[in-house]
Amino acid sequence: MWKWLHPYANPEVSYHFTGKLLPWFKYLALIFLTVGLTWALLFAPPDYQQGESFRIFYLHVPASILSMGIYLGMAIAALSSLVWQLKLADASAAALAPVGAVFTAIALFTGAAWGKPMWGTWWVWDARITSELILLFLYLGVIALHNAFEDKALAGKAAGILALVGAINLPIIHYSVEWWNTLHQGATVTKFGKPAMSLDMYYPFLVCLFGFGFLVATIASIRFRTEILARNSVRPWVKTLVLAKEEK
Repeated sequence: MWKWLHPYANPEVSYHFTGKLLPWFKYLALIFLTVGLTWALLFAPPDYQQGESFRIFYLHVPASILSMGIYLGMAIAALSSLVWQLKLADASAAALAPVGAVFTAIALFTGAAWGKPMWGTWWVWDARITSELILLFLYLGVIALHNAFEDKALAGKAAGILALVGAINLPIIHYSVEWWNTLHQGATVTKFGKPAMSLDMYYPFLVCLFGFGFLVATIASIRFRTEILARNSVRPWVKTLVLAKEEK
């Protein structure tokens, strides 16, 4: 059933396959973000309570969702690396960690910028905000472990264990607004059956979410290809590839 996946365990095959996907991710990100952000910032109606300041929602919420989604992908890659010894899975986890850290930092910064006019303060030790900060520290820990050892296999194991242990934080982030009494508002856009917001605000959000998702795919693909080259630098196919680019 899974035999069609076997060729992609070859670093050379995965490198070239990701290269074919990269232009699609790049152009889809450009299209969706251009349409989504234009729609969200210029044409979506202002919120009846928050006015125009609510528009930071179109950056903050996608960043928050993707910060958790990227971590989940990294944890799955780490599990695959630890259990099935897939070297490309470890390369995937290493490629995703910095991307996830950036989106988590964006989520925290935009949340603080949004919280200042709404709550009157930049920061509160709210359950949702605190658990999201812990997520950033987990990303930084995984990045540090990936770079702490010269032996990439040992580094991958250490980082993978931390990534798997840290995955317990994901449901805490998601359900924190239900488990504890927090300042942070409850679920709004994740109620896909009946989102708790006007549809003329919700649709541009979906376009922005897809746009940022394709942006993540673009950056992660570039980093994944870089990781493959770095980990296979002595392979003949990598040397041939480098020589071909130098000749151009």
